[in-house]
Amino acid sequence: MNKNIKFALVFTFLLAFFGGKMNAQVKSGDLVDGIAVVVGNEIILESDIEDQANFSKQQGAAIANKCEFVEGIISNKLLIYEAKRDTLIENRSAVIKDNANQKYTQILGQFPDEKTMLATYKFRTSFEMKNAIEKIDSDNYYGQMKYGRITEKADVTPNEVTDFFTTFQYQLPEVKDEVTLSQISIFPKLTDSHKDEVIGRLNKIKQAILGGETFESQARIYSEDPGSASNGGLYKAISKGKMVKPFEAAALNLQEGEMSDPVESDFGYHLIQLVKKSGKIYDARHILLKAEPNAAEIATAKKELDSIRTLINDGKMTFKEAAFRFSDDKKTKFNGGVLTAEDGSDKLEKLNLSPTIAYQIAGLNKGDITEVFQDKVQQDRKVVTFVKINDVIAAHKLDITTDYDRIKQMALNKKKNEMVEKWVKEKLPNIFISINDRYKDCKFKTDWRKSAETK
Repeated sequence: MNKNIKFALVFTFLLAFFGGKMNAQVKSGDLVDGIAVVVGNEIILESDIEDQANFSKQQGAAIANKCEFVEGIISNKLLIYEAKRDTLIENRSAVIKDNANQKYTQILGQFPDEKTMLATYKFRTSFEMKNAIEKIDSDNYYGQMKYGRITEKADVTPNEVTDFFTTFQYQLPEVKDEVTLSQISIFPKLTDSHKDEVIGRLNKIKQAILGGETFESQARIYSEDPGSASNGGLYKAISKGKMVKPFEAAALNLQEGEMSDPVESDFGYHLIQLVKKSGKIYDARHILLKAEPNAAEIATAKKELDSIRTLINDGKMTFKEAAFRFSDDKKTKFNGGVLTAEDGSDKLEKLNLSPTIAYQIAGLNKGDITEVFQDKVQQDRKVVTFVKINDVIAAHKLDITTDYDRIKQMALNKKKNEMVEKWVKEKLPNIFISINDRYKDCKFKTDWRKSAETK
């Protein structure tokens, strides 16, 4: 498998957070101090390479060969350069810029102040950090889109999977200890009096705004949304379908500048002000008060869930039926409560489990069900849950009889890499590539310099 293409895949998703502090146009043949490589009009700074190497090391990647590492970055930049010229790939520059500002605000919410955040991430100014976030998001978007366009028709047959396994079986990694789990979760419900108390607080804030306070100032003071409070509750360029339905329905039924009554969603209660609307895109401010259940409400939820657990243990209802009927977890209730990894697999490495779940299943065997316990999900929302251990899989070498789906995905990835490699070779004669002489002794897999010289 060509390693420079493998690195291209890595950098599509792991572009360094500290890179890209310069965005300029370079004429064909030009190479100025600080620039390591130019691909078309895409620039790779020497500082980008160092930052990306440091970032990758922090993520656990081994960077044994800098030349190989640099070649991966060049391959990725080639994808990005061609993606920006592809008329079938939507230009999302405006949305990416707005999202970068929102991400900046979300990160800021994790720190006591802006100065501390900038020092932690080694940026001098907010402008510099926002530009870096925007550049990374832009490169990620274009790299992924172009990679997808090139490989969209890739597929592998069972024979190709078998051939792949036969060829690479001694190089395949060992699978660590795994489990397959199902869960049923419910969110503790607030009592009517508790709901009225939260809504009353929001109504007081609304009256203060109607009395002359700005929505922005009240959001900074009272909103419990870490992603927007410091920005006056503002979310820009919201596309239809992005926000939870109650929020979106309320926002889109407002006139520009109008403010809603308190709106209930999965995250709590909102005051919403529509700032601007254009087609399916809108800007809105909101003030969120989270619906935090108290100890009595949590105890009630645990009692309810424990009765569901008893029904399952007594054989009066299957786990799958109970998950569909009672679980509040929208990600799992329709598939029997089965938890899945980021790649869609139901096999979860024990080392990657949340500390709470890892503790709850410790010492249990296949078929066992945990006691009901309290946990936290998105935005620290409290939930009560119990988990069933469907299977326990000991560490082992990948084998085609037990790990066919994983091996199939590896074979498919190899085919995709080969498709991208072929595409790169076809494109090279028509793309200007200039590499600084500091890399003149590198023995690249692809002869980038020769490709440039033949044009």
